[in-house]
Amino acid sequence: MPDPSPAPKLFRGTVTTLASCTLLATSLAFAQDAPQLQLQRVPLTAGMHRIDAQVAATPQQRQIGLMFRTDMPQNEGMLFVFEQPAKQCFWMKNTPSPLTAAFVADDGTIVNLADMKPLSTDSHCSDKPVRYVLEMNAGWFAKKGIKAGSKLAGPPFEPAR
Repeated sequence: MPDPSPAPKLFRGTVTTLASCTLLATSLAFAQDAPQLQLQRVPLTAGMHRIDAQVAATPQQRQIGLMFRTDMPQNEGMLFVFEQPAKQCFWMKNTPSPLTAAFVADDGTIVNLADMKPLSTDSHCSDKPVRYVLEMNAGWFAKKGIKAGSKLAGPPFEPAR
């Protein structure tokens, strides 16, 4: 029996590749319907207050953020880390818990805060370019007396050696 022509081999490879891509896309779609709870963590402080922050550092981690989280311990949050300072804007699509976002400069200084309503697509933006955004339960910063101009401390805000 003669070898099959190159075209059918190519076609079979394309079908296999398409099937694999479809399976991957389906897996990612299902993964995005659940909160991401296994991210790396970093300890931060705001004055005398400790924060256990999950770190969202990749584009996919940042895109999912705190979506689908129905509750979060009081001293836990999520630190979004971007490659370079830019005007950062956040919304609450698929996020059922109210949050406050702190837009943070490289040295840990809070530039501005924004209270965000659950499941809203309203944009909340930094007043100037920042690399970091820390999301905490709504009202956490206010209850602790932390406002624009306050400083966060921890590994992300320490000068490079």
